[in-house]
Amino acid sequence: MGRSYRVGIIGCGKRARAHVPALLADERCKVVGLADVNIEAAAKMNADFGLDATVYTDRAELLAKEAPDVVVTCLWTPLHLPVFRDCVQAGVRAVLSEKPMAPTWGESLQIARLAEESGCLLTFCHQRRFAKGNIEARRLIEAGRFGKVLRMDLYSPPNLLDCGTHTFDQGLSLNRETPAKWALGAVDATKTLNWFNVPSEGMAAGIIVFQNGVRANIQVGGPDADMPTGVRVIGTEGFVEVAWDGQFGRALVYDDPAWKPPVIEDKVENHMLGVIRNALDCLESGEEPILSHKKALRAAEIIFALYESVRRHARVELPLEGVTENPFITMLQAGEFARGHKSCQ
Repeated sequence: MGRSYRVGIIGCGKRARAHVPALLADERCKVVGLADVNIEAAAKMNADFGLDATVYTDRAELLAKEAPDVVVTCLWTPLHLPVFRDCVQAGVRAVLSEKPMAPTWGESLQIARLAEESGCLLTFCHQRRFAKGNIEARRLIEAGRFGKVLRMDLYSPPNLLDCGTHTFDQGLSLNRETPAKWALGAVDATKTLNWFNVPSEGMAAGIIVFQNGVRANIQVGGPDADMPTGVRVIGTEGFVEVAWDGQFGRALVYDDPAWKPPVIEDKVENHMLGVIRNALDCLESGEEPILSHKKALRAAEIIFALYESVRRHARVELPLEGVTENPFITMLQAGEFARGHKSCQ
């Protein structure tokens, strides 16, 4: 008989519903408990998917009574650290968290340290790594189809922390997971947003240079973007555009102008199948998950370095040091963006 895992879900909103079909599709998973402060949301999800799980309003009660092996957390960003800490203390073996890591750099580091010290497998849901188009783009780049990578143009909807994390994760995956060397950022805080209880800018831009010399330009939100989402990878022998979900855009190989990227059929729900399957496979093998907290931390570091660059009015060298909070929020609360400021919920 194969291995089986008791699964708890904490937070039963829209994103949790994206995880459930993938959990049901993996025969190793048995959802035993659901927790949400809105018990009606948890009960409805339980009924809609026929989970036959026990419903709780208190996550601590779920953890104590159900003793889950695996917990899926779909919560507002400021809850990521305290809930992960609760899971670790309860002996949970794997936590599959929604992104981004945390609202501050210090909390991101605490989460990573806790994962390392406890041995609890921790992933963040950059599920687009499992898109067939992104997998093929990585293969083409690794095979040298576009020559040596020189530059990347990165695009994301607002804001840096919540949406930009997908774009940075995609860019890192297309650049062999190479850490950044330095970052220089700018934000437009004429209008501010509040996503999952974290204030953010309405538009941002920046330059990032990676340790392998690849240079990236990013635009997050705002007008006149070349692409709504994704990455344009420019090499010595050509370029390719790949949207968030792996859709190929323009592409050119200079010495083979007739070449076109393959037409790939994919469904976004299939990406979640990869999230669950790979996490459980790695829980069993001890390998680093494709969506590991280490990779999420690398993307988070770039984001907070860009915010810190705005505060310092200077280029910021990495690794990021001397920062624990979210510099954007610190500046916002200090009134540094007060002129012409509007707040949008």
